[in-house]
Amino acid sequence: MATDPLLRRPKPARAVGRKAPLLPEAAGIYLAHHRQVAKDSAQRLWRAPLASLMTWLVMGVALALPVGLLLVLSSVQGVSAGWDSSARITVYLADQVTLEQARRLRADVAARANIQEVVLVDRDTALQEFRTGSGLDEALAYLDENPLPHSLLVTPDESARTAAAVELLADSLGAMGEAARVQIDLDWLQRLSAITRLLERVVWVLALLLGGAVILVIGNTIRLAIENRRDEILVAKLVGGTDGFVRRPFLYTGLWYGLGGGLVALLLLGLALWWLSGPVERLADLYRSQFELSGLGLEGVLALLGCAMLLGWLGAWLAVKRHLDAIEPGVPAGSG
Repeated sequence: MATDPLLRRPKPARAVGRKAPLLPEAAGIYLAHHRQVAKDSAQRLWRAPLASLMTWLVMGVALALPVGLLLVLSSVQGVSAGWDSSARITVYLADQVTLEQARRLRADVAARANIQEVVLVDRDTALQEFRTGSGLDEALAYLDENPLPHSLLVTPDESARTAAAVELLADSLGAMGEAARVQIDLDWLQRLSAITRLLERVVWVLALLLGGAVILVIGNTIRLAIENRRDEILVAKLVGGTDGFVRRPFLYTGLWYGLGGGLVALLLLGLALWWLSGPVERLADLYRSQFELSGLGLEGVLALLGCAMLLGWLGAWLAVKRHLDAIEPGVPAGSG
């Protein structure tokens, strides 16, 4: 039977009849002991697969839920940002404005400093686009004249794409004598942006709560492990084991729990994205949108695994600090 890692002490720094090891040798002994403790901690989890799997599943669900919601929000924000950057102000000109006057007006508006681009859509082109998009060719053929006016599609400069700047620009364009009506399609974009900002905060609150729950789960699991190995801890401390030496296996156990929970979260996210990708693509096609669910890149995967291991280590450290330090030779069980 393998010796428990708590009872495997590293070789002493000084032995009888020989000099203390050099710094590289001492560092090698220290790292070798860390590797051995990490290996023993992983094997201990592997020998209890059901309990370990249950803990990993709880951690995976708690980590995958906020990360998945953040992925959805980031995709929505990316699409809405693209819509916002291409938002235009439509200026419908009066019916009596001729095509030549509309061209001169387009040049005058394009010369403004806060304008990026101005596109003139004459009434014939507008009627043709309406026929193509509406499918009312036969009904429109009975019209005696074209009822659509010339229009200007004005794209503000990047520095003038705030809500206040766009409204000010629209008022300025509407004050022109040739303008009959000015239309801005920013209201629903602003509502969408406000909703996404609210949901983003909700997701972060949910992530903090679930992160706290992960720490509590790991802490309770490590507490049970400490109680089950109380006699081993007492023996290790009786033979001179330091607090750092005794707590090391439990901290590595927390890291392994965190790594396993992070891998389970990645698996759940992959399955969820695969399951939702088809319906999302069909819905985006119906609305002629470029929306798509994007997964975690390499940096996101590493960040998720790092956060999971950090939560596991933190939960183990809190449990060790609370329960392990109270176990001392001569102190009755439960007095801490």
